[in-house]
Amino acid sequence: MSDELPPLREVIRAHGLDAKKSLGQNFLLDLNITNKIARLAGPLDSHVVIEVGPGPGGLTRALLSNNAAHVIAIERDSRCIAALEEVGSAYPGRLTLIEADALAFDPVPLLAGRRAKIVANLPYNIGTQLLIGWLRQNPWPPFWDSLTLMFQKEVAKRITATPAEKDDWGRLGILSNWRCTTRILFDLPGAAFTPPPKVTSSVVHLVPRPDPEDAPLDAVERITAAAFAQRRKMLRQSLKGVGDLAALLDAAGLDGSERPETLPVQAFLAMARAL
Repeated sequence: MSDELPPLREVIRAHGLDAKKSLGQNFLLDLNITNKIARLAGPLDSHVVIEVGPGPGGLTRALLSNNAAHVIAIERDSRCIAALEEVGSAYPGRLTLIEADALAFDPVPLLAGRRAKIVANLPYNIGTQLLIGWLRQNPWPPFWDSLTLMFQKEVAKRITATPAEKDDWGRLGILSNWRCTTRILFDLPGAAFTPPPKVTSSVVHLVPRPDPEDAPLDAVERITAAAFAQRRKMLRQSLKGVGDLAALLDAAGLDGSERPETLPVQAFLAMARAL
């Protein structure tokens, strides 16, 4: 690194940054890995990068050293702010620190019309909730050009699933793959983190589709919630009481004997439009 900042383990010791389980913290300290994530997010020099949960700043450093035009780092843990201010001093004028709960903070006004990429080692306990919020943006396409995010591998598989992976295919995959193209970039063992979680993690990359098939978002969510509440049951059972069942099935060309885990995105969109 050219910024001459101290090693991250020294930063953690100096600032007393023991990871808090209550905040879903697992720090990524290997700068080779954080640089890999920053590179795989694509060219950053024309974007503001939004990072959630920067912790001691390992990924923040990588984003800045890989020429991010500006980084907005949203950190709930006040203990981390002093360490992140040191990163900001090494990259003058290119880091904005926001001490806030990312679930309640809207970064869009800070963009001033600039395009954003979101790159983050997300806290495990709020990662899915944050992703759903970004996928529900309206109007579409959203304010971000891509998401490059760390999740537990089991969540990553649900995000990128297709009906061919019926055990993973569900509401999250439908929303993700309706509005974005999705792929897993690489996996990381628990040993890559401090403290090491007992699960494998995956970095997922999502790019918004410029013109996804039209359907009302609320109706898509209502249909998928009902269908996958009883994913092993036939649609005629799981969708009973959700609108005009015959009209829903007819719109998607279904007879009701199908199970939701076998159906493509388009079938749920057709039923949502009918609803």
